Amino acid sequence: MTSSTCPECLEADGRIDAAPPLTNADTGAPNEALWPAVTSLALGVFGLVTAEFLPASLLTAMATDLHVSVGAAGQAVTATALVGAVAAPSIPLLTRRFDRKLVMLMLTVLLVVSNALAATATSLPVLLVARVLLGIALGGFWSMSAALAMRLVPDALFARAMSFILTGVSVATVCAAPIGAWMGDTWGWRSAFIAAGVVSVFTLAVQLITLPPLPPRDNPNLRVLGELLTRPSVRVALLAVLLVISGHFAGFTYIRPLMEQITQMSVGTITAVLLGYGVGGFFGNFAGGWLAGRSERLAIVCGGGVVALLAAILLVGAHSVFVTALAITLWGFAFGAFPVGFQTWIVRAAPDQAEGAGGLLVAAFQIAIASGAIGGGLLVDHIGALGGPAFAVAAVSLGTLLTLRHGPRPALP
Repeated sequence: MTSSTCPECLEADGRIDAAPPLTNADTGAPNEALWPAVTSLALGVFGLVTAEFLPASLLTAMATDLHVSVGAAGQAVTATALVGAVAAPSIPLLTRRFDRKLVMLMLTVLLVVSNALAATATSLPVLLVARVLLGIALGGFWSMSAALAMRLVPDALFARAMSFILTGVSVATVCAAPIGAWMGDTWGWRSAFIAAGVVSVFTLAVQLITLPPLPPRDNPNLRVLGELLTRPSVRVALLAVLLVISGHFAGFTYIRPLMEQITQMSVGTITAVLLGYGVGGFFGNFAGGWLAGRSERLAIVCGGGVVALLAAILLVGAHSVFVTALAITLWGFAFGAFPVGFQTWIVRAAPDQAEGAGGLLVAAFQIAIASGAIGGGLLVDHIGALGGPAFAVAAVSLGTLLTLRHGPRPALP
């Protein structure tokens, strides 16, 4: 075989960037899709993200009832994020000898207990314990969801399955905050956590029935995580996550001050625009899954390019209510390409250690969220409400260019 036709030689020459297409033997995927099991994972994601988002719409009532400041109550959100960042790479390591079905059921049980503790909390320490348990469940579930999806559907349907699982995020984004706020005003803030607890119990029952036995296949450990970081494709994926996701969250975290101070929207209009963002994300998730099914690189580049363009439009057009509302709604749609695109990229970059790679990806997401919030906050404090979009333009553009240049490409025959 000559250098002009040898795939290894082509890769060495830089003409292709990915390994040959995965087969069912490579991934352990079944010949037929187990969609009921995939649905149970989507329900798990919905329950986790709903519980994660609830404090944002209930914070004032929670602080008043627990006799603490709003800032102190807000640490319930911080605790979940920090614990989730640690749990994501740790849970696959600590549970590597256990059947993955059992592990997922254990994580959902933690979600049930977390909601029960939050609904009955009489002090801030109890609430923080509940949120720590949620962080463990959240990090563990996210780190293994892509690896399990690979084992539940044929490889050709993996991107579609991940898009379906991530629909739980979109539905929770649309529903959790407004429904939580309404329930909190009607029956008190604890009622929202009771409802989330009911959802988590239902999810546990569905997972118990639909998930097949999934004996451990990977053997993640600290050495494996270190080895994964030596792989160029994994390092590029994690760096792209840090840039793109930090830019997104820098822009979106501070989008409300922009709407209030620059666009001067009313509270009702702001609520409607944020709902539009959530609805856009719901449909964008499906579009992102369709793109990622053809090329995860294409999905991320398209999503990143649109987000960077929309952030730039906000920098010059945020005084217009119509321009701002349309840009934020389309931003939600474009963001839908990122979760499924990055999940597909990372597991295909390390199909032999998908759980460990998934843990690193989730940890990178959490670090990106924190760094975006910090970086965007510093700019907002120094230059005003347009600091968030400014950070987003720079970071998302860099991440998109990195993906365009070094992202995965289909292998040649």
